[in-house]
Amino acid sequence: MDNQEHPDSGASGRRRSRWIVAAVALVLAPAVAAPPSAWTVAVMAALALAVAMLAWPAGRLDRAAGGIAVLSPVADAAYFGPPGLVLLWFPVEAAALLVLLYRVVRHVPPPRAAVAGALTGAAFLALPLRFTLHAPQTGLKESVFVVALALFPAAAATGVGLYLRSLDNRRARAVALARREQRLEVARDLHDFVAHEVTGIVLEAQAGQLEADGSGPEEHRALLVRIEQAGLRALDSMDQTVQALREADGRKWDEPPPTRLYGLADLPELVGRFSSMAASEVDLSLEDDIAGTLAREAEDTAYRVVLEALTNIRRHAPQAARVEVFAGRTADRAVEITVADDAGPSAPAPTRHGGGTGLAGLAERVSALGGTLEAGPHEKGWRVRCVLPAPAMR
Repeated sequence: MDNQEHPDSGASGRRRSRWIVAAVALVLAPAVAAPPSAWTVAVMAALALAVAMLAWPAGRLDRAAGGIAVLSPVADAAYFGPPGLVLLWFPVEAAALLVLLYRVVRHVPPPRAAVAGALTGAAFLALPLRFTLHAPQTGLKESVFVVALALFPAAAATGVGLYLRSLDNRRARAVALARREQRLEVARDLHDFVAHEVTGIVLEAQAGQLEADGSGPEEHRALLVRIEQAGLRALDSMDQTVQALREADGRKWDEPPPTRLYGLADLPELVGRFSSMAASEVDLSLEDDIAGTLAREAEDTAYRVVLEALTNIRRHAPQAARVEVFAGRTADRAVEITVADDAGPSAPAPTRHGGGTGLAGLAERVSALGGTLEAGPHEKGWRVRCVLPAPAMR
């Protein structure tokens, strides 16, 4: 987020302009009855006040503050009127310089903020010298004393500007993080749910090809082949899109917690959807009271492990005759989730790269929760096995 200010527009800008004109007129009014030399400090105070009240366009605030910071010492050196007149406009110019110092520190980008802030701060510290160097009863000792006193309000204005600048930066980082999490959530759902359904379309096309072999017209079978190829291309394109979402700016991001949490209790519905679109015989085994034993994030991770495993079976092992899904306790009371098929050890592809969460991404999530995730050949087919530690019983 840009830390510079933006000018007002419309009705608010016109109101601000009227206030500035009124304030400048009020500051200049006493100079009408004062000696001509008073116009030097009066105009300088009015100019500083106007610049401090204006809402400057982005990139011009530092130049405006720097201009005032240069003109103020010039007015100090050019004034040779009665010292007492200085005190009449001193509070106005001092307040304006402090406001400019605060605004520069808060809004101007760091390289230019240092220069403009230093000039504005120096102009504020030198402002009391306009009186002490012209008054007969004050000298060097008094000048050093008042400059030292001026350090406190200057430091306070700088500190407030830096503090509010840090809050602005924190707010900008929070907005960027929210956008990043939203992008990653889209990437996750795109893979976990949309890809799951697209693989169902591919599976239907593959099943149609088996039924059409030797019996249906060649055009019918060719159409099913094109549907299958289009579905596989869509999945590959989806993987590339998700990879771009996850690696924006050339760096990988940690995935945020999902906004929709599933769990082991949702496995029957997931397995039912898979079974309705697959030719495989699907067996789901859930131990009694296993649902709800894990923390919510761990439950969601377990669900997504099963979802990813079933998606990979539909994509890489559609010929599997039997799929077994199991969720239960291990001997050390951890929760074990396995998804196994009998399609042969060479049929399922290993961990997919480039998907939304994929087994590689899920392995990181499982490891962060203190568990393990393994995928590889098992007996007559392929198995995905996840073990998650359960919270200690109270």
